Amino acid sequence: MTLRADWEFRGLVHQATDEGVLDRLSAGGVSAYIGFDPTASSLHLGSLLQLCNLRRLQLAGNRPIALAGGGTGLIGDPSFKAVERPLLTPEQLEANVAGIREQLTRFLDFSPSAGASQALLLNNANWLTTVPLTDFLRDVGKHFTVNQMIAKDSVKSRLDRDDVGLSFTEFSYMLLQAYDFLRLNIDHGCTLQLGGSDQWGNITMGTELIRKVTGSSAAGLTSPLLLRADGQKFGKSEGGNQKVWLDATMTSPFALHQFLLNADDQTVPTLLRFFTFLDHETIRDLDDATRKAPQERMAQRALANAVVVLVHGDEAALAAERAGEALFSESIADLDEAMLLTVMEDAPSSSWSRSELLAGVDAAELLVRCQLAKSKGEARRFVEQGGVYVNNLRVTLDLPVDLSRALHGKYLVVRRGKRELHLVVAV
Repeated sequence: MTLRADWEFRGLVHQATDEGVLDRLSAGGVSAYIGFDPTASSLHLGSLLQLCNLRRLQLAGNRPIALAGGGTGLIGDPSFKAVERPLLTPEQLEANVAGIREQLTRFLDFSPSAGASQALLLNNANWLTTVPLTDFLRDVGKHFTVNQMIAKDSVKSRLDRDDVGLSFTEFSYMLLQAYDFLRLNIDHGCTLQLGGSDQWGNITMGTELIRKVTGSSAAGLTSPLLLRADGQKFGKSEGGNQKVWLDATMTSPFALHQFLLNADDQTVPTLLRFFTFLDHETIRDLDDATRKAPQERMAQRALANAVVVLVHGDEAALAAERAGEALFSESIADLDEAMLLTVMEDAPSSSWSRSELLAGVDAAELLVRCQLAKSKGEARRFVEQGGVYVNNLRVTLDLPVDLSRALHGKYLVVRRGKRELHLVVAV
């Protein structure tokens, strides 16, 4: 199957500067780049689509260039941002670039054995922080008018707001990104830039600069932005306050697995196409399964497993899957302490004295104090109906809950119904 056929099936193309881009990629031998913004020491789930796109390019015989924005990160991309980003110090950026560099090696082959498709990892700080200002303004700035720059959709929204505006620092960003493309074109023969659809204005600035400076042509290709139902960019945890990171120390493989497992039925077909390398027939079968038996969540399980394998490896994916199953089964007792705390990190918790738990606590009182019932009468009804569990073992009113049931000698996972959880910790 050609790259064109695969990308069209997956819906990966939003905009292209010319119709022949996909055919050239299908033939192989194209050098293409994507820039990654080092605002943190890890990439996040929103970056995964572009990481997969670079990998797809390399598998099709093209050379991917991953560009870490150590230079542009000093400025901050204003594209469709409501306010100006905080400026990072060079030391912060250097640490962030190092973290991103390690993650990129999991997706791309940087070894000489890849031949002409060997991936490159570059940092635009190498040229952006060394070019003299007057040279930059003369050699780059002269090719663009202010009228042309303020007409870009990526900045118009900020210019139209009197309360925010746009600093000259941010306004210069598109020139810096255009210069990146020019340098990669001259130094590495790069003829294609990829990115999300919010980068279209910056990308076309680069293709125009290459044409004006070198007289040769370059191309741009964007993918759709993946949005949640509320219109926000995909890749943030529930509530929209915390990104889902690709670093296991910032977002555990279990948390990543659970996030994807909870994807809604409307979004999961797109996620399967964007974030996995599953073949087309398998994806179509999962689409059918979602339509015919959505309660089984087969597509979500396939998505979660495939992504965690891709990001963290087979063992991490298997452990995350088993932990998710254990959360609602007796095998919760088999989880080590670290994994138990990981799977319970989002649940409410409370600390109880060991002496109190050694003596034993009435099941109804336990439920009330864990705020899983409003009154002891309601709690007793829940218990009598068989819907109350401690460490996923059903409790009864005739037996108190004591420390003998604790996991690792100190934890009681109290559950009412299917999803209402509370962690009791003996101290």
